[in-house]
Amino acid sequence: MRQYLNWKTYLALVAVLIVGASLYYTNRLAAELAIEEKKKVEELGEALKVLSNPSNTNELETQVAVNTLEQNKTIPVVIADVKDNIIDKRNIDTSGTLKIPAREHLLKYKKLHAPIVVDYGTGRNYIYYGESYLLTQLRYFPYVQLAIIVVFLVVVLLALNAAHRNLQNQVWVGLSKETAHQLGTPLSSIEAWLELLRDHEGNTEAVTEMQKDLDRLKLVADRFGKVGSSPQLEEENLVTRLHSIVEYMQKRSPQKVHIKLHCAEKEVPVHISGPLLDWVMENLIRNALDAMSGSGHIDITVTNNQQQVWIDVQDSGKGIPSHQLKDVFKPGFTTKKRGWGLGLSLARRIIVNYHNGSIFVKTSEVGKGTTFRIVLRR
Repeated sequence: MRQYLNWKTYLALVAVLIVGASLYYTNRLAAELAIEEKKKVEELGEALKVLSNPSNTNELETQVAVNTLEQNKTIPVVIADVKDNIIDKRNIDTSGTLKIPAREHLLKYKKLHAPIVVDYGTGRNYIYYGESYLLTQLRYFPYVQLAIIVVFLVVVLLALNAAHRNLQNQVWVGLSKETAHQLGTPLSSIEAWLELLRDHEGNTEAVTEMQKDLDRLKLVADRFGKVGSSPQLEEENLVTRLHSIVEYMQKRSPQKVHIKLHCAEKEVPVHISGPLLDWVMENLIRNALDAMSGSGHIDITVTNNQQQVWIDVQDSGKGIPSHQLKDVFKPGFTTKKRGWGLGLSLARRIIVNYHNGSIFVKTSEVGKGTTFRIVLRR
């Protein structure tokens, strides 16, 4: 339950409570106003009854009835006889741009309210009435308020997410630049010591291996330096690049783990940053190795489509539980006892931000393995 409760959830609950309270209060006001309008229509009926009585000689009653009729300027009414013949209408515009006939208003008001009956003694008339403009607006107000709150929440969430991404970007850039800077000094020192070792016979084999590791460290430093900047993409043969990565990782993998590259074509040209793509692939392969108990297989399949190139990295490891799939690319997420959980987050940044592509978990089944897919666009 806790994994679904975060600040966004609480913010949405607060918004729901505000809307709920507003609906309740507005509906209560609307109900009270509807009762008041019904009383006014009943008073209108009494006024019509007084004015239609020829034997009425009470001037005060007559004046009160006239005032009652004149004061009703908001509630639309249609007065009809028992056969629905319209006798009179008030506060209804039948000549405007909409030109809605009085008959349609009558039918509408019949469905809206029960009519007010005016009994003249010699016959009956019926007053059908609608709602005033104020009451109509009051009924729609909560929905307008709901729309405003939804728009406000969307804007706030977008702004917070943008600020969060910007902060993450600043952290990545700062961390990358500082790491590259810190690696620079010891690398220069190690390279100087290697030059001294080369001057002594018998160190050839050791110096050769140390030079390989030094070149590797330089590559790592170069990668960190490029994370904080916009790398230059160059057209390369993806198959050749991946083949070198597979060869490098196979030598550093357990003997019972087999890494294979599958591609129907010998050349797949695509614009990439070679060192950064190497970083992504090595990270995926390293994660696959960690997911296996010293034995298994890792298959890298390249599919060359007209608009895209797919790179599938499939392993026979322990797999990822379904409830964790949405978190695998988040900074800090890791299933290892050791690790910072930054590898896949960096991989996603490299593919999405620098290569305008995408990376996602294509399939994963606990106990059978996981397949990551990288999509590179032409």
